[in-house]
Amino acid sequence: MQPHDSAVAHGPALPDSPSAMELLRFTTAGSVDDGKSTLIGRLLYDSKSIFEDQLDAIERASRGRGTADIDLALLTDGLRAEREQGITIDVAYRYFATPRRKFIIADTPGHVQYTRNMVTGASTADLAVVLVDARHGVQTQSKRHGFLASLLGIPRLVVAVNKMDLVGYSESAYQAIVREYTAFSAKLGVHDVRFVPVSALLGDNVVDKSGAMPWYEGPTLLYLLETISIAADRNLVDFRFPVQTVIRPHQDFRGLAGTVASGEIRPGEPVLALPSGRTSVVTSVTTFDGELEAAGAGRAVVIELADDLDVSRGDMLVRPANLPTVANDLDAMVCWMSGQRLDVGRHYVLRHTTREVKAFVAAVDYRVDVDTLHRQPADTLGLNDIARVRLTTAQPLFFDPYTANRETGGFILIDPYSHDTVAAGMLRGASRDAGDVVREAERLDARPPGPPSVARPGGDGHAQGDAVLSPPVSPNVVREEGGVAREDREVRNGHRAAVVWLTGLSGSGKTTIARHAERRLVAAGVQTAWLDGDALRHGLNGDLGFSPADRAENLRRVGEIARLMFETGQVVLCAFVSPSAADRARVRALFPEGRFVEVHVDVDVETARQRDPKGLYAKADRGEIEAFTGVSAGYEPPEAADLTLRTATLSVEACAEALWGRLVEAGIVPQRRP
Repeated sequence: MQPHDSAVAHGPALPDSPSAMELLRFTTAGSVDDGKSTLIGRLLYDSKSIFEDQLDAIERASRGRGTADIDLALLTDGLRAEREQGITIDVAYRYFATPRRKFIIADTPGHVQYTRNMVTGASTADLAVVLVDARHGVQTQSKRHGFLASLLGIPRLVVAVNKMDLVGYSESAYQAIVREYTAFSAKLGVHDVRFVPVSALLGDNVVDKSGAMPWYEGPTLLYLLETISIAADRNLVDFRFPVQTVIRPHQDFRGLAGTVASGEIRPGEPVLALPSGRTSVVTSVTTFDGELEAAGAGRAVVIELADDLDVSRGDMLVRPANLPTVANDLDAMVCWMSGQRLDVGRHYVLRHTTREVKAFVAAVDYRVDVDTLHRQPADTLGLNDIARVRLTTAQPLFFDPYTANRETGGFILIDPYSHDTVAAGMLRGASRDAGDVVREAERLDARPPGPPSVARPGGDGHAQGDAVLSPPVSPNVVREEGGVAREDREVRNGHRAAVVWLTGLSGSGKTTIARHAERRLVAAGVQTAWLDGDALRHGLNGDLGFSPADRAENLRRVGEIARLMFETGQVVLCAFVSPSAADRARVRALFPEGRFVEVHVDVDVETARQRDPKGLYAKADRGEIEAFTGVSAGYEPPEAADLTLRTATLSVEACAEALWGRLVEAGIVPQRRP
């Protein structure tokens, strides 16, 4: 059985050791009949990745259906119902390789009722190929799948504008789709969106360059898939090792077996075991082939420790100075996958890494209308619904935010009676210092299982449970309300109060935009206030450093100050790096729905480094600043910012104009110009 040789040869022969090549997992998505399966078939066919017996079977099936040409969609549409209807229902996986890279493709269905299948196929993808029919333009399902890709943390989108042959290879039709989808994707927080005009049926720009579109000077789809960089998307910093089992072949060896979820581990390095909080040192990292000098993410290994710690399945090894969140009151996004509706408060089993715990859905904060991206109130969830929920587990989980670590940020819910998977979810959270994590693990692990704990809802539905989000309150104090209500001040001011939160890397332009926007607002008669990180750290917050705990406290104080200013009827402009999504969520929770406007001042690290107005990047590069965001510490961009300003290409004036328009759209300020 040999690969067919009827296609045009693509590059030299495969290397002897393809396992050494980088693996790219990608998924296809789009509306029904946009050509997803045909595109995959064309990739396999033109890259000579189809065996002769497969090709013969497809040719026979095509003739049986009365098709003159080979129907390449049959390569992935394996179910009888799929072939009869000419649609994709189930998720089909296909594997192939080129001299540059190995690929795993997930062909996912386009129908609304199969949203859960798309979520399944995309959950491990590094990239999503979204198909758009050039005849019909951007459809609702095209947007739906773009949103799902963003929700699932897929950092890169390739929009393949298909069926270009049916519009006469029109450049104007292609550019119209590029403009529309670019405007839509800006709302998703996806930073890397590429466009390729293709004809999957005829092979234009799929593997080989098309002569029918000389106006397109970009790469073919396959070349883009082969060369796009994905190394930076993987979490190589946070060492997480969920223990799967304990191996003890004899009395002199006790090893902890599992797969490294993220980061890297070497013999001689210290580790901390959760939930016990006890520390030890790694003495060996072993596989079936022998000991390793290091093991990275995705490697199945056995770790031996210097001390005989009480560690078993479901526990986790981490580094003492790099810890996950430990909590059992959880904030999560879920996709409901069951035909049986969610029963709030009912017992489910939550499976997270190697840990299984009893869990309850304490509340549904809101359901997302994925067609409009609007939030809707909901008391329960049905099949394919996507929502933000609050979960309570009987025992603590050790997790990272899904946006930072998909391996330790994802989970599923299982019906304990039918054993069906009823939901897939993405956790939200932030790291904390070692003492807090150990104390929290001990406290939560000692708490007996019970019904969901009572959480105090924040202004936009974010949970503020007793374990994580409750702010400190001095004893023997009573909150006093002001003599003039905020609503009365808003009537007098002629505008509504709001907090505009500008977040982004140092050097992105947050403060510059805030100053410019404030001048415009004041000129229009808007009552404003301005809070900036450097200004507060010269006084009120001068006692704080830049550890995760100090950053969280810094923003807690800022949020309380902003809330006091908000209650006086002002538009409060806040410019802070605020790298933690959880810290920003805590501030958002202080304000009513619609009054917290999150603005992502988006710029790549290299551009910020070139600007470096305060010389901080240079100091960080010299090792003079520890845990500097963008260099030695991570930044969690907003999942769905109210406004994204890409300052590498936009002027300050354009950013201020966009911010003004967003405030008008939100009903904060009236439609008038200074």
